[in-house]
Amino acid sequence: MLTIKNARILTMAGKEYASGFISCKDGVIAAIGPMESMPEPSSLDTVIDARGKILLPGLIDSHSHIGVIEDSVGFEGDDVNEMTDPVTPHLRAIDGIYHADRAFEEARQNGITTVVTGPGSANVIGGQFAALKTYGRTVDEMVIKAPCAMKIAFGENPKTVYHEKHQTPITRMATAAILREQLFKAKEYLEALSDYEKDKEENDKPEFDMKLHALVPVIKGELVVKAHAHRADDIMTAIRIAQEFNLDMTLDHCTEGWMMADVLKEYGYDVIVGPLLTDRSKIELRNQSLKAPGVLARAGVNVAIMSDHPCVPSQHLMLCAALAVREGMAEEDALKAITINAAKSVRLDKRIGSLEVGKDADMVLYDGHPFDYTGKVWMTLINGQPVYQREEG
Repeated sequence: MLTIKNARILTMAGKEYASGFISCKDGVIAAIGPMESMPEPSSLDTVIDARGKILLPGLIDSHSHIGVIEDSVGFEGDDVNEMTDPVTPHLRAIDGIYHADRAFEEARQNGITTVVTGPGSANVIGGQFAALKTYGRTVDEMVIKAPCAMKIAFGENPKTVYHEKHQTPITRMATAAILREQLFKAKEYLEALSDYEKDKEENDKPEFDMKLHALVPVIKGELVVKAHAHRADDIMTAIRIAQEFNLDMTLDHCTEGWMMADVLKEYGYDVIVGPLLTDRSKIELRNQSLKAPGVLARAGVNVAIMSDHPCVPSQHLMLCAALAVREGMAEEDALKAITINAAKSVRLDKRIGSLEVGKDADMVLYDGHPFDYTGKVWMTLINGQPVYQREEG
């Protein structure tokens, strides 16, 4: 049993303890509460006195390419975009992640305990994302859920990549048409599989198609779709197609979403905003704003903030949230955007994202307020075990 005591605890579950404790056993949270309710620890327990420190759930970077684009390597370590086919739903992030990339270490040194990483946005359907803890001997040990999402992309990126190849899609219309075609085919493939399972004597088993097979959980609504969309028109195309096929979807980047916050509230899709600390490197980023997360949150949209590592190094996720606060986002909303809301956006909020009994014991201790630029991470814990402690001095 490991117990942290005397900490100011921000649970991200509607409760805050000015001076509280949290106990962990077998990798999960066993108890949490104010100091006056803390049971007497046994002689075998490890007790950490966190007086003067703030305890938060481990931070969650809900859209990243960490490990798929290796730090400081170049082409040999760049496995993020298979730019040979606009339809690659069968690609799996876990087959391209270098778990020993130093960016994972830097992430946990800055309080990030979970990253959601996968293919980029070159293709209309890019492939399967994975949710990982930031510590482990192998990718397989780090995995929380794989796949945890399917990547699709609209707008400038697919257009640019395939225009250079003189290959479809080179228009937004073609991007949408290719996506619809694959979803229709996946729906028919699923129906054929279902018919075969119901009556194997009367129906032929459909010929195996790896791409369509990968899209079956998308069609069934069992796998969330991460829709790369910056511009308002691309956001609406993503929504239109999601409604047509009843997809479970998040709107990722959503750069112009703040300009139509009331519309997004009506449709009810989760939004993952970012990267926020970049230049306006392409036309569809011309309305990028640090005010966006706050505007969306005030409209009642479930907002997460991402790094899009390496566009912004994952270690700066908290800084992105702090800048959103500076530009009008409520502090609680900003903390939720990198904890519980981020967990909700990848449908993992029953396991991570807040400090509650039964959830994974992923936590971060700060020696100052996390939005204070002088505050630093003092300790990061994953599954109830310290994976980083800052050296004093």
